[in-house]
Amino acid sequence: MTDPTTAPGLPRPAHAHDRGPRDDTFYDLVEARLRRLVRDNPILGTAIGLHALDDELGDGGREAVLAELVADRRHLTEIEAIDPAHLSASARFERDLELHNVRRAVFDTDVLRIWERRSYALDTIGDGLFLLFARDHAPLAERLEAITGRLEGVSVHLEQARTRATVPQVRTWQDIELETAADLPGFFDEIAVAADGTLAGPERRRLDRAIEAAKVAVELYATWLEGTLAGGTDDWPVGRERHDALVTHRAFDGLDADDILELGWQKLAEEKTARVAAAREVDPDASEAEVVDRIKSDQPADFVAALEAYRTAMLRSRAHLIEYDLVTVPADERIDVIETPEYLRNVLPFAAYFEPATFDRDPKGIYVVTPSVDGDANSMREHNFASISNTSIHEAYPGHHLQLDTARRQPSLTRLLTDAPEFVEGWGMYSELMMREHGFDDDPHFRVVLHTDAIWRACRIILDVRMHRGELTIDEAIDFMIEHTGFERPNATAEVRWYTYRPTYPMSYLLGRTLLLKLRADEQQRLGGDFSLKGFHDTLLRNGSLPISFHRRLLAGEGA
Repeated sequence: MTDPTTAPGLPRPAHAHDRGPRDDTFYDLVEARLRRLVRDNPILGTAIGLHALDDELGDGGREAVLAELVADRRHLTEIEAIDPAHLSASARFERDLELHNVRRAVFDTDVLRIWERRSYALDTIGDGLFLLFARDHAPLAERLEAITGRLEGVSVHLEQARTRATVPQVRTWQDIELETAADLPGFFDEIAVAADGTLAGPERRRLDRAIEAAKVAVELYATWLEGTLAGGTDDWPVGRERHDALVTHRAFDGLDADDILELGWQKLAEEKTARVAAAREVDPDASEAEVVDRIKSDQPADFVAALEAYRTAMLRSRAHLIEYDLVTVPADERIDVIETPEYLRNVLPFAAYFEPATFDRDPKGIYVVTPSVDGDANSMREHNFASISNTSIHEAYPGHHLQLDTARRQPSLTRLLTDAPEFVEGWGMYSELMMREHGFDDDPHFRVVLHTDAIWRACRIILDVRMHRGELTIDEAIDFMIEHTGFERPNATAEVRWYTYRPTYPMSYLLGRTLLLKLRADEQQRLGGDFSLKGFHDTLLRNGSLPISFHRRLLAGEGA
């Protein structure tokens, strides 16, 4: 296979009209970092469409993490050493964004150090297999060959992963990994079934041997996980100081954690009031709880029908965007809607989206929907028709799929690696509201769900801050979520558990929508009669998945 450090063809922005003497040096450093990351993290390469190492998992050990930290610090020093005065305006903007990205990566690895307290190698393996299995960037036989290689590497990867655990492991996180250990072998079996009729002879025997060896390795790893519980810890919060510092690193348009917590409480009250009003429109003689129960009961007959309902809602929302000329929809975008793999259901209780691979020949997004958590029959109530509409807006059109499919066309490698959930998730929530503003599924039943989902995201803000400050236990947070959203307990439990190891991500949804609405209002005021809603949307999506503070700078003309 081709060495990703020498593979040609990576894009970079076109030469600027004010090209600086150090522009090429800067872009060379950015490209070198991407090639290093892909070399050391082959699953990242698969995710973005660089397939040279699709048959490898990469080094899962402690020393590999620390080596990446050293390399990123060196990269940071090299970027900081470039005088911005020697760069074009566009490269200066990219330099600021690169510094933002790498400083955040260094902070996560060196200060938060969640990787040291949480075993998640099985998620890494599952993702490395799923991306090859679900995407069609190559013929199935070729993808199965790469999958076989990764399965053969499972035993070594899991041995390496154990070396990270030099401090007590967080029991809640180990319990999640144990659940994944129980589910992941079932995914291996799905791969075997898919190989029927495609692989035969030596290739099929090799795959079967790799699957059996991987199952044994997972079983041994699960035994090790169980052994870590006795000496484990329940001290999972990152603490106020580190959480506040992380908020600062995220560059939330000038807001600090206290501002964001206050916003969460404010939005919780506002959205509850709005939901009461919408419920009265549905039935003025029924209680709010009765209306919500009635909406939840209006659901497809089974999960197969639910998946089809998601596909239908998704296509209706796409057609609405085009009919009302709200945003540009690329002619060549593609998306599949499928059932969430079992190994992910304990952390994805509802739905999620896997973005198209930037460098694939014909990229495709994947929208996954979870039938139930722990086989709970009541979970189907969350797949009611009104929720299906709202979720499909958020995950597909004009939400994650449209946004990320548009962003992948941006030639900046810095933007390719930018992680700004307040924009990505904020855009998803903004899309829910914007579509109602323009008449899509805007009867009161749908608005009850719109406000319910906003209540859920307001709870996320509150729980994100308070849990990581040590003010709420996991059980208290689950009860809080059920009290305010009415979620079924298994779904609320799966929800809250992932908040514990992804600090500041849960707050990103409603916070991001709030910041985007403020940005839209500011642009309307600045441009007056020249403001175009479609132009605003197209510019945001074209510029990539940036922190909203960086989007603000671009809209103001910086980097031109």
